[in-house]
Parts: sequence; C-alpha cells; structure tokens
Amino acid sequence: MGKDVIGVEPIGDYRLALVSEDGERREVDVSTIVTLDGVFEPLRDPSYFRRVRVDPDAGTIVWPNGADICPDVLHERSQPIAKH
Repeated sequence: MGKDVIGVEPIGDYRLALVSEDGERREVDVSTIVTLDGVFEPLRDPSYFRRVRVDPDAGTIVWPNGADICPDVLHERSQPIAKH
C-alpha cells in the first residue's frame, strides 16, 4: 500500500514530483495513468495541469475540477527520484 502524498510539484509535460508522508520523493507521468478525457480532459492544457495541489484530507493530488488519482496508484506507477 502506498503512502499519502503531502507534496506535489509539476516538473514538465505530464510529469509530477511527489513527496510522500515518509519523505520519499517520486516522479510520475500522469499521462501513463489516466486517459486525458472526461474529468481529466482539462489536464491537456499545461497551465491547468500545473494547478495540481495536495488534498490533505484525501492524502493525494487533486485539480480544481475535483479530478484526483488514488495515492496507491501514484506510488505503484511512480519511480523514486535519486537523491543528490
């Protein structure tokens, strides 16, 4: 089971840097998780995509229209970001 997301930063195209509650940083490409239609269609607009934020009550990321992605899926489909 994944951990709650406590931080998010858009890093290009459909990629996000995520920070989980245990401090782990991971990178995910949202376009490999969801189809960009329906509730996710607004994400096609780069400026809208960058409006992503963390919903602390849900423990995951969300966009202004309410679109969100399960934190477990984010963890499973993401890769650790190497520490420098």
